[in-house]
Amino acid sequence: MAALRNRPNLKLHLPLPLPAFPSLPPLPPTFNPSPHITSFADLETLSVLGYGTGGTVYKVRHRVTSALYALKMIQLSSSSDDFHRRQISCEMEILSLVDSPHVVGCHGIFKKDPNSPDLDVAFVLEHMDVGSLDSLLRQSGTGNFSEDIIAKVASHVLRGLSYLHGHKIVHRDIKPANLLVNSKMEVKIADFGVSKIVNDGGLRRCSSYVGTHGYMSPERFDPGSHGGCYDGFAGDVWSLGITLWELYVGYFPLLPSGQRPDWATLMYAICFGEIPDFPDSASHQFRDFLSCCLHKDWSQRATVSDLLSHPFVTGEPPAAQVH
Repeated sequence: MAALRNRPNLKLHLPLPLPAFPSLPPLPPTFNPSPHITSFADLETLSVLGYGTGGTVYKVRHRVTSALYALKMIQLSSSSDDFHRRQISCEMEILSLVDSPHVVGCHGIFKKDPNSPDLDVAFVLEHMDVGSLDSLLRQSGTGNFSEDIIAKVASHVLRGLSYLHGHKIVHRDIKPANLLVNSKMEVKIADFGVSKIVNDGGLRRCSSYVGTHGYMSPERFDPGSHGGCYDGFAGDVWSLGITLWELYVGYFPLLPSGQRPDWATLMYAICFGEIPDFPDSASHQFRDFLSCCLHKDWSQRATVSDLLSHPFVTGEPPAAQVH
């Protein structure tokens, strides 16, 4: 417990302190796949949608076409630390590469003022007009989602993760606030502010202590106990399991309802405590699905491919046992 007392006391939804890197990576060039959006000046700000990793997200309208977008503004001054610059550079690279119906689309990346030493970056993103699963959960009259809805959420997010993992991208911050919904009731993965492209010969190893710690898997929360690194893909699966469980019960599921988590409480619950019993009201298929996501030993955790064929997602009965 002495080690716990030496750690900072952090709250559930705050990002963790990040280490610095010795080199200062250059920012990649701007990215502009839309012929209608040529600069930041083409967009009119309408309102604030929320706050993402390191920046503010605005609802904006194209001045000519009237199309709506979400504009994520990142403040990146010339004195920003190396890690912050590296993460912004990585987010720009990821958003310029991904093209999936299950990932929020990017319509452009611009530097607000290329001549300024303060290199504010603007991400012009697909506008998801219904909002995040976090906001929908808080607005829900019942305080939780039905299994049918959660199964659909799982299907959409797993397809997004399958695409990302297939392109060696680890998200590292899957949670209700980063899963957005549009009027077609499509759920898409958003916010790549702490994501990573893994290029280590397929080992899929990560070591940085980043993300929202309430949704971190045991090996991510305490990488020192796992050789200093972890399987990022398996970490995304754990985060999805916690997210879906939270959507069902209406509160952070590893702690009793109403308990305010601090850093030490979360570390014990995630790394050392027993997984709480799944709700009796949940179906056997849903409880089995969560169990597949939430093995504390990452090597025993289901893969995204495994989960896509799980009966909870497919709606099919389990295969008959062969004796």
